[in-house]
Amino acid sequence: MKTRSILPSLLALLVATGTAAAAGPEPARAKPEARSCHLPGAEGSLRCVAIPVPSDYAKPDTKHLKIHVTVAPAFREGAKADPLFVLAGGPGQAGSEVILLLPSALKRVRATRDIVFIDQRGTGLSGKLDCEDKPEHETMSEAELEAEVKRCISASRVPFAAYTTANAARDIEEVRRALGYGKVNLWGGSYGTRLGQAYARAYPASVRAMILDGVAAPDQVIPAGGRDGQAALEKLFDQCARDAGCNKAYPNLRAEFDSLSARADAGVKLSIADPRTAQPVTFTMTGQRFSGTVHNILYSPADARRLPFLIHSAYQGRWEPFIARHNVGGDFAGEGGTAYLLYLAVVCAEDVPRMTPALMKEDAALLTRALAERLPAMCKTMNVPAVPYAAPARIEAPVLLLSGALDPVTPPRRAESAARHMTHARHLVVANAGHGVSQLGCAPRLLREFLDAPSATLDAKCLAEIPAPTFQLGSAGPQP
Repeated sequence: MKTRSILPSLLALLVATGTAAAAGPEPARAKPEARSCHLPGAEGSLRCVAIPVPSDYAKPDTKHLKIHVTVAPAFREGAKADPLFVLAGGPGQAGSEVILLLPSALKRVRATRDIVFIDQRGTGLSGKLDCEDKPEHETMSEAELEAEVKRCISASRVPFAAYTTANAARDIEEVRRALGYGKVNLWGGSYGTRLGQAYARAYPASVRAMILDGVAAPDQVIPAGGRDGQAALEKLFDQCARDAGCNKAYPNLRAEFDSLSARADAGVKLSIADPRTAQPVTFTMTGQRFSGTVHNILYSPADARRLPFLIHSAYQGRWEPFIARHNVGGDFAGEGGTAYLLYLAVVCAEDVPRMTPALMKEDAALLTRALAERLPAMCKTMNVPAVPYAAPARIEAPVLLLSGALDPVTPPRRAESAARHMTHARHLVVANAGHGVSQLGCAPRLLREFLDAPSATLDAKCLAEIPAPTFQLGSAGPQP
């Protein structure tokens, strides 16, 4: 899960909120018509359906939105009645953009259960709220980028206040009822763990079990992620120092990183051959671009093991490898990139109001400082009302919590905090994983076993067998 270059390294900086409510009666309704569809990343035919929901639940007769849902039917006949609903990250990523989970993390689950991917309102095929991605964004100054964002916000006529986590949770209930399911299971990744918790608290009678991967805590504030990011960076430095090859190749890694950070804060003017086109390009490497790229790299341990090489190369004046990695977010965003205005709608209403000076001072760190400083100005342009924080109600459904010990945004401490508000929680920590565990090693089998028997003992010793990636020591790539 990556963001566009207009504001790098935003995905999965998460919070988890929600209010308790009764599920309500189940009036008879006609099932919406589904059509056969094909989506990038999925083999074979899927079923797609658009489900109308009120844009404003306080005024149900007003304009409706259409929530796009993709159903991957169970492989076996006689599928279990309780499907798995998939909630993507961000906020701003759509369920239809994580279809690649089907042949990896969810292949075993799909053998006996329907997998239902939901495009949250304002994402993907559910009326994506976004800004145009222009090539010149990558060479603009921070002030120019901020002006671009403000123009994009001002040009939109969308009622941003309707795009809250609480309304997204109500949409999930509408999807469940429209498709005729009884109790459902939830898989949430990154921001999807926040949305999943909100749904379980609002509609406890609708939830059978939950799997939360990269877990957000109820009190987590999105822009205040400096402490977690810095901890992941320090772990990487320590691992390099303990690895004979990495330590030999980069004996002064910390000092080189500190030097680059200081230079980027002052602005490094670069004239290089564009790594994508080989054409000359001139732009300034700013502190926000530098720290945002580093933070983004830390999400994946395999990616993070390339960081010492990127830092050392840039320190020696060869910025091309670092710029090539910086461009990855924009190169692979395309039509599937984060719904940037949806991200702002959620964060500006639910998180920025809780960015107290005391919190920001306590959690201030290089990797997220620039973003935290710029968000309030963008939120002022968004002009959405603050959503008051509510103490989290207890979740009674069985929950499997998954954490990567190297995660820079939702490390194990966040899952531990979330588990304090759950009656039946099991927390698994993978030593060599970062932001996302479900697709690694034996995890797909464990997901199936948990869903088949949520209250049974789960033997998860196999997660310790997931190896650490090797460090990249030169231009040829990581070591064998």
